[in-house]
Amino acid sequence: METYQANDGWDALGDPTRRAIVACLAERPRAGGELADELPISRPAVSQHLKVLKQAGLVTDRAAGTRRVYRLNPAGMAALRDQLETFWRRALDNFQEVADQDQTEENP
Repeated sequence: METYQANDGWDALGDPTRRAIVACLAERPRAGGELADELPISRPAVSQHLKVLKQAGLVTDRAAGTRRVYRLNPAGMAALRDQLETFWRRALDNFQEVADQDQTEENP
């Protein structure tokens, strides 16, 4: 099992504002100011949330004139999806094992 890391993507997504930012960026890349205009928080707060998401590897940014444009990091999002699929597969395998055991007990 991998060691828990503080800058883990799941930890970053634990905050509803960061999830809202990810949802906005899933639609299209945006500048920090655009995100602040769409969310009920200040620009400095958006910047702090973007910093956390960037450290977790979920977003990337690039300079566009005087602005920074943020977008989802496909590699970071794929890593979360892979982890989620692993959890899901394990849950289904465990469910199948319990179902098979119940079936065996009913039909000795």
